Amino acid sequence: MNVPTRPAAEAIMPRAVTEGIDERLIRRVVDRFYAQARKDEIIGPIFRAAVPDERWRAHLDTIVDFWSSMLLGTRRYDGRPLRKHLMLPDLGDEHFRRWLALFRKTVEDLCQPDVAAFWADRSERIGNSFRINVRMHHGDDVLHLKPLEREPYP
Repeated sequence: MNVPTRPAAEAIMPRAVTEGIDERLIRRVVDRFYAQARKDEIIGPIFRAAVPDERWRAHLDTIVDFWSSMLLGTRRYDGRPLRKHLMLPDLGDEHFRRWLALFRKTVEDLCQPDVAAFWADRSERIGNSFRINVRMHHGDDVLHLKPLEREPYP
């Protein structure tokens, strides 16, 4: 019996994009984004409360594994990130908006335009999915909830 396998990253992404992404770039984006996120006035308190300083490096390594799996198909990450986000008190739309704006700015600063556009789009899909699930978890009606509109990072 043949078991279907997940398509390789190259089949999912345009070749021009996959050629622009490697482990080193993923590490640079993750390190820069989260260094800025921890200092941010809106999302910083969420990160600092959820991930203590002594676990911060391990958290970044996990996020690098997540993006490596998502973008390069490495399958190094097998966690369930949504569950952790559902447990964060007071996580709301303003946090998702800021996270997405800062993430988009980070990839635009560090990546080639086609890579930045692809990665920003992927992050927005994930962010909006998490947002919907967080809102449902809080008992909100999400039937007519629209995706967050892009905002510039201040």
